[in-house]
Amino acid sequence: MKKQPTILIVDDNPGNLSVLGNILGEKGRNLIFAKNGFAALEIVKKRNPDLILLDIMMPAMDGFEVCRQLKQDATLAEIPIIFLTAKTEKDDIIAGLELGAVDYVTKPFNQKELITRVNTHLELQAAKEELREALAAKEEALATKDKLFSIIGHDLSDIFYGLQGFTQLLMDEGTQPDVKAREDNLQILKQAATDGYDLLMNLLNWSRSQTGRLQANPTTLVLQDSIHRNIELQHDKANGKKINILAVVNENISVFTDKNMLDTVLRNLISNAIKFTPASGTVRVTAEQIEDNLVEISVADTGVGIKPEDIDELFRVNIARNYGTAGEKGNGLGLVLCKELIEQCGGTIGVESEIGKGSRFYVRLKVNGE
Repeated sequence: MKKQPTILIVDDNPGNLSVLGNILGEKGRNLIFAKNGFAALEIVKKRNPDLILLDIMMPAMDGFEVCRQLKQDATLAEIPIIFLTAKTEKDDIIAGLELGAVDYVTKPFNQKELITRVNTHLELQAAKEELREALAAKEEALATKDKLFSIIGHDLSDIFYGLQGFTQLLMDEGTQPDVKAREDNLQILKQAATDGYDLLMNLLNWSRSQTGRLQANPTTLVLQDSIHRNIELQHDKANGKKINILAVVNENISVFTDKNMLDTVLRNLISNAIKFTPASGTVRVTAEQIEDNLVEISVADTGVGIKPEDIDELFRVNIARNYGTAGEKGNGLGLVLCKELIEQCGGTIGVESEIGKGSRFYVRLKVNGE
């Protein structure tokens, strides 16, 4: 619901206040009244109105001085001021505009003219505020992306540094008979390559989603196939931590979604579950039909859990690093991407967690497109 604008009316004549209140109060605007300049300044500091109608000729402090003080305060200077005056001399009008007023209205008031001028400046002020908010949001988004890309660049550097290091080690050990050591190093190389691929794919898909180039092409998919395929992709990572992955999925359960997007989501959720589960833990992937046209896919772990105050930040771009139970690095991009992809597919994603006991991420998708 659109917020009703607040207008401060300042005039030492009660009759004028009454007339202005009757004219401007008909459309549900929030009206505040002040009978002198001192009262007006106090009110503005507390209420920060959207527009001020300010009488020029007032005792003790005239409208010019009120305007001057408001424009000297950076927090109040953007409030538009329309002067109310019985004078029509050109010099007074110019003086008011030079102080920063946006317009003036002469007494006695012409109702149609008054309403038109008030509406015009309220609309201009609302447009300026929307533009300020949009620019601030854009600047924040750009700053966040810059920091995120910096972290991702650092992660990629680490991956390639590891690839180079272990490749050189294997070359140096080329004539050594220690087969077990070579197998261990090859396994590390394979995992580093997999991590790099996953990171690049997440970054590519997230970038495409931000620019509107990632479009869902939903079809009916058998979940058992998708889940088993993505568990197999994480097999080596789970084995490295001696984590047992269990899958409980009825072969008849299907969903209407984009295959590639679902694969990306499952890959990220299963990978995260392994990352934040200590050695010898368990990850359980299930799927069940909870309503006639709704299926829930669940990835639950026996990991470290998530603090309640951190849950709301999980699906936002977060520049803070997260480390797994074996020191695995994370930048949070995977969960942000999961949320965007699932929502593009018409589904929802959520999480339940308890510190020290584990987490359960769940995705809900429709059985068909209806």
